[in-house]
Amino acid sequence: MAKMDLSLLKSKFRGTMLGALIGDCTGSPYDSGDQLTSGMKLVLQKSFNKLEGPPFKAPVMQFTDDSAMTYSLAKSLVDQKELDVVDVAKRFVKSYYQEPNRGYGMGVVTVFQKLRGNKFTDIVSPAKEQFNGQGSWGNGGAMRIAPIALFSYQNYDKLLDTVRKVTQITHTHKVGIDGAILQATAIYQSLHLNPNEELNVTNFIDDLIHKMDQIEKDEEGLGLSEPQPYKVQLCMVKSLISEGSEGSHDEKVIQKLGNSVAALYSVPTAIFCFLRAQKPITGIQTDNPFRRAVQYAISLGGDTDTIGSMTGAIAGAYYGEEKISSNLLQHCEASEEFRILGDKLLELSITQ
Repeated sequence: MAKMDLSLLKSKFRGTMLGALIGDCTGSPYDSGDQLTSGMKLVLQKSFNKLEGPPFKAPVMQFTDDSAMTYSLAKSLVDQKELDVVDVAKRFVKSYYQEPNRGYGMGVVTVFQKLRGNKFTDIVSPAKEQFNGQGSWGNGGAMRIAPIALFSYQNYDKLLDTVRKVTQITHTHKVGIDGAILQATAIYQSLHLNPNEELNVTNFIDDLIHKMDQIEKDEEGLGLSEPQPYKVQLCMVKSLISEGSEGSHDEKVIQKLGNSVAALYSVPTAIFCFLRAQKPITGIQTDNPFRRAVQYAISLGGDTDTIGSMTGAIAGAYYGEEKISSNLLQHCEASEEFRILGDKLLELSITQ
């Protein structure tokens, strides 16, 4: 792995944190669970144009639970200089009770109540008890995982270990954990690539398929109807990408990959949006591939803030801060804090 220029790496760490924030802030107004109508897609296009245009006074776009938990995780890593799951859990819970109206799901609120009830003496049981003891397979682990990908930038084995530990605070189902692993891995791969060279999309997906194959092949006894569900979804991503611009219409993407709160039907979708946006997309008018990825993710409807946030983190890790509109950032809550956390995570990961 070639040594990357420090200024480029700094831009990529910032881009990851800011990308996650932007996708969340810009995606949340469209988070109705429905597919976007053509009229809504036009509103989305005009909204991005305005946000990136000349500065104007407007209420700051608020972030949701996605960014609240991403922020808490990043702050814990920076302050503790390591992964301390008890500290992370305490920060998640404190953040929720200070600002409960960030759009937290009922499942995670129950986990927080139980964690507070047991005074954080047992971090994993509350999440394990979800869904009749199966644990959650939602994307709440994946949506906040970006700081771990940065923290583990130099060591993939460490990434796998820390992702599992931190995800289990709220998600203990294999499919929920593996979704967080896949999202962190996609960010990790993007961090190590040079945005000034053309991205080899096939290699990017093949590397993900290989890594998920390794992770999923030792889990066949779990009774899942499909023993390697993420590998299957990533092969579908590859197939849809290879169809080119004509083949991958939104309806087909939603039908094949999904746009829901389930990790299996949202993390591969975010990866697809990042890769698809390497080239122009009908109906999305911008030359900026970072914006195109996030706008495309939101245009698919469904869980728009989370899929937008996950797409933004991957795209931001690849392109870096340079491709992110500073005017757009002015309209996102806490963008300066997220930028600073990117810098601090870089310092931390270099000294590990």
